[in-house]
Amino acid sequence: MKKIYLGMIALALGTYASAQKPADPEKYASLITAADAQKHLNILASDAYEGRETGKPGADKAAHYIEAEFKRLGLQAPVNGSYFLDVPLVENKLNISLSANGQDLANGKDFFAGRGNIGDKTINATEIVFVGYGTDAEIGNTDLSGKILLWVNEDKPEAGKTPNTSYRMTAARTAVLKNLQSKGPALILAANGDVAGLLQRMGSSILGGRLSIKTDAAKPVVNTTTAPVLNITTDLADQLLKPSGKAYADLKSSAAQTVASSVKATFQSEQKDVKAVDVLGFMPGTDLKDEVLVFSAHYDHIGLNANGPDKVNNGADDDGSGTTAILEIAKAFAKAKKDGHGPRRSILFLGNVGEEKGLLGSEYYTDHPVFPLANTITDLNIDMIGRVGFDYIGKPDSANYVYVIGSAMLSKELHQVNEEANTKYTHIDMDYKYDDPNDPNRFYYRSDHYNFAKHGVPIIFYFNGVHADYHQPGDEVSKINFPLLAKRAQLVFYTGWELANRDKRPALDQPAK
Repeated sequence: MKKIYLGMIALALGTYASAQKPADPEKYASLITAADAQKHLNILASDAYEGRETGKPGADKAAHYIEAEFKRLGLQAPVNGSYFLDVPLVENKLNISLSANGQDLANGKDFFAGRGNIGDKTINATEIVFVGYGTDAEIGNTDLSGKILLWVNEDKPEAGKTPNTSYRMTAARTAVLKNLQSKGPALILAANGDVAGLLQRMGSSILGGRLSIKTDAAKPVVNTTTAPVLNITTDLADQLLKPSGKAYADLKSSAAQTVASSVKATFQSEQKDVKAVDVLGFMPGTDLKDEVLVFSAHYDHIGLNANGPDKVNNGADDDGSGTTAILEIAKAFAKAKKDGHGPRRSILFLGNVGEEKGLLGSEYYTDHPVFPLANTITDLNIDMIGRVGFDYIGKPDSANYVYVIGSAMLSKELHQVNEEANTKYTHIDMDYKYDDPNDPNRFYYRSDHYNFAKHGVPIIFYFNGVHADYHQPGDEVSKINFPLLAKRAQLVFYTGWELANRDKRPALDQPAK
């Protein structure tokens, strides 16, 4: 009897020791493969998904595809038994008519709305004020109150610097615009040479309403105090200035001046509800299950392209690649859990909707978290990891890099975890070029991680940089570097593995930016 009892103890201790043997994360990272990533992306970025625009059938298809994968992997449905978190959105559409010097202009051909829903109003003027680049030196003492302004929407040239001439707002121009609006103008016409090409590419699709999170069921959010902004072509700018005998290009470096020009603008708003969902898959942890690690990516894109032979903006890289990576990482963790090596902390796999419309899905989640943000230790956000960006084209070993943004902005310890995971396992060149809240591109503020960061949750944003097909129909599956996508996803997995299993969560040691 004694010998049998001792033998049983020895067997039990051996079994316990075997169970406690640390898992090898490389075994599970190897499940993240180029071939499986391609299978997912061939579906998510196919023409059948119509560019996955928020509120459209393609996005709904993508949400159900992700739901099915989460269910297949055995992830829990954490929203009252559902994988879907309803994100209540409203489309505030602004119908605009504009005429200049008696000639009617076309919304989506000559101009498009730049900012917000300003409600119903009509603006008539017999003169406009040209304000150049909008600096105080150019404006001087010119009275802008109640006036229509013609503004050069470019960064003002400086000696020794190449100015940013894109129509997209930079930090410097955002400040200029805010200053212009503080002076009480009635309307701002923002001229830029890129607008004509953008309108030619986007056509009528750019006329869709602006989506926002629904806060008042009775009426749209209306801004009656800030001047509306219309982005206009430089041809229209010339047309506005024609009665004065002056050309837009000739005036770009001039001081503010008033020009006789007849302009009429009418704004009429309408509103409708839009169906949208975030997709959540949950894996409960073991001894630290009350703490949650988030892997996030947005599954939406910009939808259909009205012009050109290619009618679909497939969004293979943006952000089909990130969504695919999330599914692959979830597969790796699910296999580890099945083998008895589930994570100590709980893991939330979060597919966000509405990122392209203003980070709406992640904003709604972080304002209405399913799991408390105080218990959320980190968000690892993946947005575009399937291509080589402009900075690396033609460089040696260009495919072995990833931009890392925000890793030390809230937690230096998180930065170190990511560095150590890369040094030990993946050996990718981690580029911190855009790891700066003052980066002119503002990438830190332009993806879903930011909504976690502003609530004090440490984040890392993984990104390959923009390329010629960014927000273009050419963002196709055929251009994805799948081995590179898989390797970058493995880095995120290794970092997540360490975060999910270490004794302590990353310490917050920096203020939210």
